Amino acid sequence: MNNTTECCPPECCDMRGMLSFFILWLLTKEPMHGQKIATEIARRRGTKPTPGTIYPALKDLNERELIKGEKQGKKVIYSLTDEGREGIEEACEYFCKAFGEIFEEYKSR
Repeated sequence: MNNTTECCPPECCDMRGMLSFFILWLLTKEPMHGQKIATEIARRRGTKPTPGTIYPALKDLNERELIKGEKQGKKVIYSLTDEGREGIEEACEYFCKAFGEIFEEYKSR
């Protein structure tokens, strides 16, 4: 593991809404197509991201080789690469360090 988790978010995850983190985390569960990813985000967040939000994020993660897309019929099924698995592990460690105390304090109120 490198030292990026101690000072800033890992490269795989921007902090603008944490969409990249959310996508990577969902793909740890199973490969999914874009609409299923959007549906899963909506189930947890309450609102479904638009195609103009989800597909640029998927494209970026694919270009950074954190995920790969495989065409199956008319759909592209996305899955994590080894780099994506490493990235999500680093991101989880970072977010626990950065925000864990906040959540613990909030729960104890």
